[in-house]
Amino acid sequence: MPAGVQRLLDRLTGTPLSVYDAAWNLITWNRLWAALFGNPPASRGFGRNAVWWSFVEPPAGYPQAMSRETGDRAAFISDLRAAAARYPKDAGLAALIDELRARSGDFAALWDSGVVGVHEPLTKTIRHASVGELTLDCDILAALGSDLRIMAFTVAEGSETAERLRLLEVVGVPV
Repeated sequence: MPAGVQRLLDRLTGTPLSVYDAAWNLITWNRLWAALFGNPPASRGFGRNAVWWSFVEPPAGYPQAMSRETGDRAAFISDLRAAAARYPKDAGLAALIDELRARSGDFAALWDSGVVGVHEPLTKTIRHASVGELTLDCDILAALGSDLRIMAFTVAEGSETAERLRLLEVVGVPV
């Protein structure tokens, strides 16, 4: 991972951040991301893949998303298509796409439609067991020169969600 990406994780401690590869496999995250979403599954298989979470099943214990934008699903499809074109011999990526097609009718329909999507800024509302409802802006940042994507959840300073996020920093990772 580029040193600059690691420094972002280390320095932006008040912002939930996570880093993904070209296939949307979760690589790393910061402490506040884990406090918000819980520690990810130990396996590196499909259980750590954001596209899998979106189309098949999120990890056990993840907070309930009260709002979900549909545009991010089309963007995930576009990203996987681009990754498959860049890495045509990647057996893990091919297996992920095959399994997503088999397990999710929505994924298969979008994949077959040829839909092209781009990541737009999103607002997600999450109900967290410890701190209640949080409405967060979600932005996807590209780490240029690599296939890495950084997902950042931010809030307006002084908002109720900002206060709840600060409380979540104190509460920490659910056990």
